[in-house]
Amino acid sequence: MKFEIFQSDKSGKYYFRLKSRNGQIILQSQGYEAKSSAQNGVASVTKNCQDASCYETKQASNGKWHFNLKSSNGQIVGSSQMYASSSTMKAGIEALQRVAPIARIVDLT
Repeated sequence: MKFEIFQSDKSGKYYFRLKSRNGQIILQSQGYEAKSSAQNGVASVTKNCQDASCYETKQASNGKWHFNLKSSNGQIVGSSQMYASSSTMKAGIEALQRVAPIARIVDLT
């Protein structure tokens, strides 16, 4: 269980992702210009992950489900992978709520 902060070789932007013990990505951020912004994004995830009102769930046109975690100001902090059903997506949200508060931060830059 860890947050990884990394920099894209292509764009130079910084990102974070939250990985479960089995290496599956639970949540990934947008690109940030500064590493400190990615670090602030991690802090926002840990702050907001327990608040049900911070989740936006969606069904894609292909029938798969995903969610966004938003900060208190409504900005998307991170997005999930695609899930086959709404129940597996809900399990992903529950995993995020369990894992994020205790995940360590690994800086890969």
